Amino acid sequence: IPTFSNPLDERAFRKMHHAAAIRWLGVNGYNNEGAGGHITVRDPIKPDHFWINPFCKSFRHMKPEDLCLVDEEGIVQPEGNMHAINPAGFAIHAAVHQARPDVIAAVHCHSLPTKAFSSLGCKLEPINQDACRFYNDHAMYDNFGGIVLAHEEGRRIAKALGNKKAVILQSHGILTVAKTVDAATYLFGAMDRCIEAQLMADAAAGGRGTETIKISHEEAEWT
Repeated sequence: IPTFSNPLDERAFRKMHHAAAIRWLGVNGYNNEGAGGHITVRDPIKPDHFWINPFCKSFRHMKPEDLCLVDEEGIVQPEGNMHAINPAGFAIHAAVHQARPDVIAAVHCHSLPTKAFSSLGCKLEPINQDACRFYNDHAMYDNFGGIVLAHEEGRRIAKALGNKKAVILQSHGILTVAKTVDAATYLFGAMDRCIEAQLMADAAAGGRGTETIKISHEEAEWT
């Protein structure tokens, strides 16, 4: 992770990678069904503020100057794009950033696999090498309170996440966090594909009348 002597340069760097990460989501088909997806990045100059994509702007065409800067109350600041933001996105992400000072970026989006998997009320299982990346390092938020507009609901999600890298939101989707927007976005894509693989494996095992083979605790932790 590069370091900067000028905080304005660091802000520009984070915004550039922020916009690129959102474009990556768009290119890979995420958020094609509406406005329910957001990436937030903590501002290096005002750590209690974060950048978020504007409401209903196409992921595929996001640019750094499109990003909005918001404070802890969700008020859009003039240093960024003066555009409306998704209030549900703010409620979740603000709580996560407040609870986790180590988190620079958080990613949440509605993908087909995660929408299906989150309805099952279970965690990702260590059925393959890639899934071990999330072994004992993701949480389950087992409540669905509708569209998350209340700060209290956001705080409950942040509490469920704890110190882990991801949380599965019941009947909703997933959220991933990291120390860079690049890492958080990578984790989102990786977890989404692991979930898709588990759905396929569970369906195949069900059709054969068997169960998937789990990697042992020791091997999953080491991997």
